[in-house]
Amino acid sequence: MLLIKQIPVLNDNYLFMIYDQITRTSGCVDPAVSEPLINELEKENLGLDFILNTHHHFDHVGANLDLKKKYGCKIVGSQKDSKRIPGIDIMLGEGDIFNFGRSTCRVLEVSGHTNGHIAFYFKEDNCIFCGDTLFSLGCGRLFEGSPKQMVESLSKIRSLPDHTKIYCAHEYTLNNAEFALSIDPKNGVLKRKVLEIKEKRSQNIPTVPALLSEEKKLNPFLNFDNKEFIKRIGIEDISSTDNFRVIREMKDKF
Repeated sequence: MLLIKQIPVLNDNYLFMIYDQITRTSGCVDPAVSEPLINELEKENLGLDFILNTHHHFDHVGANLDLKKKYGCKIVGSQKDSKRIPGIDIMLGEGDIFNFGRSTCRVLEVSGHTNGHIAFYFKEDNCIFCGDTLFSLGCGRLFEGSPKQMVESLSKIRSLPDHTKIYCAHEYTLNNAEFALSIDPKNGVLKRKVLEIKEKRSQNIPTVPALLSEEKKLNPFLNFDNKEFIKRIGIEDISSTDNFRVIREMKDKF
């Protein structure tokens, strides 16, 4: 079973230390900085075998080379974006399988936030590391990709089993929730969720990971083809891509 240690870094990032207790295989996902991860590895008396990068932004790859120099680890990233992943050794793309200890990971291409963005889906461990594609109650800005790409990417994640845990890379949930409520103010379930999020954050409790079943109900960016929702928030239902584009533009101005 994959064990996951969530480490808050910078202002609102999370990096994830992952390891297998039996094989002692160790890794991390999207290391922005090295010191907090090194401290956790030393607590567990672990080295570092792999770095898994979802995309090339500095707050996801900033510690790649320092960690590779210290541990001699292999860096795993997108084949399509290999030129922007520092120190990359293993290049993967849509549908590729990567074995991590006793766990099996399937790679999903989830472009939109960036081109070549990938996610790491561990089916048996009920979790996905999706970088900045999907956030709890939100999604990433479209810095490089198109609304069409993002709809395709979010649809892939949405199609996973409801019990999948969403390990996204930022603690953006409260702001996302407030936006969701601003466009869907009569949603009682969402109102209760906002209160729950505020309570957690007041105690510095992470809202990540999120559960996909809940995201499918409450995340506006996963409801681009939900006709009832689209009507409720006052958007003319043209197409999934156009619906998503309008919601994303609304969030960008929020």
